[in-house]
Amino acid sequence: YRKGNGQPAKLAFMGHALMENRNALVVDVRLTAATGLAEREAAVSMVEAIPGRHRITVGADKAYDTKDFVANMRELGAAPHVAQNTRNRRSAIDGRTTHHPGYAVSLRIRKRIEELFGWIKGAGLRKTRHRGTARVGWMFTLTATAYNLIRLPKLLAAA
Repeated sequence: YRKGNGQPAKLAFMGHALMENRNALVVDVRLTAATGLAEREAAVSMVEAIPGRHRITVGADKAYDTKDFVANMRELGAAPHVAQNTRNRRSAIDGRTTHHPGYAVSLRIRKRIEELFGWIKGAGLRKTRHRGTARVGWMFTLTATAYNLIRLPKLLAAA
């Protein structure tokens, strides 16, 4: 996986998280081998795994602004609140999504997921000591669970 142009490619895993935005609790995590499509594939599988048939919104950054991802989210009954990527191309997110007031709210709130990943890196997964998808995935899940437990007293105090 390369983090940017001019950077060397390294063997890596990617951690993916699905967060409930109202209370900032992690509801699903996945660990995959780093590929160019891993983020979007993991997002689709996590949204598919959500029980029930209620309408949801999925906030994401510009990397998710592709025709395939937006179409998959709409098929699953999820509104894709994805940041528009208009750099040298046309965005897959059109006016029927961006005109809703909830779209701007989703783009602002989706940044909460970065707090989770910062916390996970600080908790020792910046450079893992484990090898293999099963062990690294287990540690990623455990660390995300610990993040939820840290959040609980704040949620209970607000209630």
